[in-house]
Amino acid sequence: MRKEAFGSSQAPLTPALKVGDTVYVSGQVPVGSDGRVVGDDAAAQTAQVLANVEAQLHAAGATKADVVKTLVILTHVKRDFAAMNAVYAEFFPDPKPARSTIGAELAIDILVEIEAVAVIGAGG
Repeated sequence: MRKEAFGSSQAPLTPALKVGDTVYVSGQVPVGSDGRVVGDDAAAQTAQVLANVEAQLHAAGATKADVVKTLVILTHVKRDFAAMNAVYAEFFPDPKPARSTIGAELAIDILVEIEAVAVIGAGG
C-alpha cells in the first residue's frame, strides 16, 4: 500500500497520512488559520485542537466518527483533564475512540495536543 500525504507543515512531519483505509493524524495543536495559538485555557485550546484534527481527517476522506484511537497530551494533567475531557466528550460520537492521556512538556507554550488514528468507514 502507498502512503498519501495531506496538509503541509513547517515542522518535519506530515499533518495526515493515509495508508489504505487508515488515516494517521499527527499531533494537532491549538493554532488557528493565522498561525497563532487560540485560547488561553484547556477547554478553548481543546476545541481548536479538535477542529484541527477534524480538518485533517476531512482532507484525507475520514470523519471524526471514523476515529478509533487518540493520544491526548496535556501540559498540566491534573489541572486541565476535566476541562479537556468535557470538550472531548462532546466532540466524538459514541462509541468514543480508545484513548490514552499523558502529561508532558510540549514544544511550544500550549496546554493540549491531540493525535488520532481513523479507519475510513469505521463510523458507519
